[in-house]
Amino acid sequence: MTDKPLQTSIRHSITLPNDINTVPQLNEFIDAFSLEAGLDMSLTMSLNLALEEAVVNVMTYAYAPDAQGELTLEAIADQRVLTFILTDMGVPFDPTAKEDADTTLGVEERPIGGLGIFLVRQLMDTVDYQRADGRNILTLTKQLTAQQ
Repeated sequence: MTDKPLQTSIRHSITLPNDINTVPQLNEFIDAFSLEAGLDMSLTMSLNLALEEAVVNVMTYAYAPDAQGELTLEAIADQRVLTFILTDMGVPFDPTAKEDADTTLGVEERPIGGLGIFLVRQLMDTVDYQRADGRNILTLTKQLTAQQ
């Protein structure tokens, strides 16, 4: 999962407006963070996918249409775990309370929504939510293991 073990922890953050046109900035942030942390391309691609899903959900649903808001993503890496903390001041929403999408149903039978959260759960090891001080706080973790 990593090209080389981290000797120290690293921590970076990015704040974006609730505008999906800024998603390329998110991807650049994740790519740069992954490079500094020594993560392999496969893990970097998975992180990009999971974090983009989580961030786009916030951008799309946390704030009323045409309302300006922002979100912050903090990325932390040490020798054992990657932690991503996504915060926003939008409407309260706990994605961990949603049931997993039923992927056994056909596309026409499946209700709209829920696949992004399902995907995040599949790609990350833990997904935790809390509401504190008027903020949604979504914490995603991914365990690092030494390459075999």
